Amino acid sequence: MFDHLICDCDGVLVDSEVIAERVLLRALSAKFPSIDFGGVAHLAFGQRTSTFLADLEKRFQITLPENFLAGVEREVEAQLKESLAPIAGVRDALAQVPLPAAVVSNSRLHRIAASLSRVGLADVFGPRVFSAEQVARPKPHPDVYLHAARELGVAPERCLVVEDSVTGLSAARAAGMKTIAFVGASHVPAGYARVLRNLGVTRIIERMEQLPAMIAAGLRGEFGQLLS
Repeated sequence: MFDHLICDCDGVLVDSEVIAERVLLRALSAKFPSIDFGGVAHLAFGQRTSTFLADLEKRFQITLPENFLAGVEREVEAQLKESLAPIAGVRDALAQVPLPAAVVSNSRLHRIAASLSRVGLADVFGPRVFSAEQVARPKPHPDVYLHAARELGVAPERCLVVEDSVTGLSAARAAGMKTIAFVGASHVPAGYARVLRNLGVTRIIERMEQLPAMIAAGLRGEFGQLLS
């Protein structure tokens, strides 16, 4: 039923979202100390930072300095070098999956490659790494997933995707791929699995140790016709 596994990077393979969110919130608060960004910082989850910041400017009627994003990205890179860790159990889980694996992310190619290298996962994926910078539209649009399927030479409906965000899940589903939601990264808020279930997501795992059994069920044809 499936020929290829595709994984998001941030929040699925590496525990990076919590680092990026912390850096972004600190930078925003330093620039606009009178605004409490705590209630909206989580909205960056799964989005490109540039898209999130553009929405933020509209929401709060503010103008960010031209070099703000570049500064944030430099600081995120520095923090990732110091403290990036793999998602617990991810390498062992992937080793038990009898499918080739690829990475599809909204992050830039150089950051994906650096993250995989830092946590010792680069050899798992080899050249099968794809970024939204290679297509016209990032997630939640399906473009990068469709691009990956074309490059991999596999039909979209034969791909199984592991994602952590609604943005990513929506992109994969729009591409015609079936999905598994992972909710075990450090940045994931309490009750997030319930939110996903309310949105119709039916396949959810909290630990990477659960991934091989979930994929085995899919290979046995036990996912049915549910696209979630």
